[in-house]
Amino acid sequence: MPARPLSLPASLVAALALLVGCASDRSSPGPATPTVAGASGPVTVFAAASLTAPFNEAKGPLTAARPGLRVTYSFAGSNALATQITQGAPADVFASADTANMQRLVDAGLVGSPVTFARNKLMIAVAAGNPRNLTGIANLARPDVSVVLAGPGVPAGDSTRQVLTDQGVTVAPRSLEADVRAAVAKVTSGEADATVVYATDVAAAGARVTGVPIPDAAQPAIAYPIAVVTASRNAAAAQAFVDAAVAGEVQQAVRSAGFLPAG
Repeated sequence: MPARPLSLPASLVAALALLVGCASDRSSPGPATPTVAGASGPVTVFAAASLTAPFNEAKGPLTAARPGLRVTYSFAGSNALATQITQGAPADVFASADTANMQRLVDAGLVGSPVTFARNKLMIAVAAGNPRNLTGIANLARPDVSVVLAGPGVPAGDSTRQVLTDQGVTVAPRSLEADVRAAVAKVTSGEADATVVYATDVAAAGARVTGVPIPDAAQPAIAYPIAVVTASRNAAAAQAFVDAAVAGEVQQAVRSAGFLPAG
């Protein structure tokens, strides 16, 4: 007598079908979703001069974590970099030392939404050992003190002029420099007695200069925003760098250099 086909309850058939379907899903995963962490290729970062040391320091760890990423930097005053981007310079990322120059590019539709990744303070940089015995911002007005400042439009220079105005101090600078590195160089070379730059610039100069603090009550708000340039030819790599600046290898280097947290 031929065997009768096995008949299973409908509920059991449905349960078996569900199990088979789940097993199939586990054994045959779909295509991997691309992530920014896996971004590769060239990325050109236009960054404020004050970011030179930490950004260079971060390059090794950053590319070690993302082996395919090839980072090139262009450091200068934020105003000069913003102007270059408006003129079509091939940048993927812009990291500014102020919000004003970043806002220029936001208003022009040349960058995406910026995010603040660091803050800073101003500090007087004088010749090593402080031979002029400067103790504060008012001393910059002394006739026996030669002062250089960052020029108009350079964030450190504009912030310094704000402090001088607020404190009622009049300074006749010997020269106006293109960025903070040039201002510090005038002091380390002996061409000037003092300048006002960021506290991180004083730290980066090491024993070549001495820092004279400016009280917190006199400090302006100094924020560093970063954004992807909308014309970037490698938006994924650009976003990877921005992410690393906010919370990653670049952020670690920035904090190690003495920059203040964004929050």
